[in-house]
Amino acid sequence: MSRLRKILTPKVVVSGLVLGAVLAGFGLYWFQPWKLFQDETVNEALPGAVSPPAASAPATRAPGESSPSASAPAAPRTLARGEFISHEHRTSGSVQVLELADGSRVLRLTGLETSNGPDLHVWISDAPVKEGVGGWRVFDDGEHVGLGKLKGNKGSQNYAIPAGVNLDEFGSVAIWCDRFDVSFGAAELVRA
Repeated sequence: MSRLRKILTPKVVVSGLVLGAVLAGFGLYWFQPWKLFQDETVNEALPGAVSPPAASAPATRAPGESSPSASAPAAPRTLARGEFISHEHRTSGSVQVLELADGSRVLRLTGLETSNGPDLHVWISDAPVKEGVGGWRVFDDGEHVGLGKLKGNKGSQNYAIPAGVNLDEFGSVAIWCDRFDVSFGAAELVRA
């Protein structure tokens, strides 16, 4: 007992408490366990969609003037689509690659439901989508393009695809946790 008392001096006890507090703080920062209980819902409008005109008195037009609907932008064209499967966390929803009237492209997640987590990103990748544990870590093995941080773990969201990206080289989408190098869920892109 006296030997233990010699080892557990106030200096050693305080040092142990400080070290424990630092490790606990680091663990909380790294794992962010509270995010598992917090949902972030983001519902963005379909890009290029036109809002219906507000109900008001009919507008008068000069002879030969086109109606507002005649100048409305064309609806986005679907280039590819897919359905999410679950990997590390239960994930569902659909994905579309859309070409807008101006020629730009966006990746649209619709009805997304996944877990929240630290450092989540949306990637397009050349990796095949595999069911089960074997598919969790493949998306950073080959080519991938990050489209940005996941805006919310639920809802419908849009992510711009850079102009120089050749979509023929990328056949999948992943919700990627960069902190732990693991896919929460993924979808195979099938050309429309």
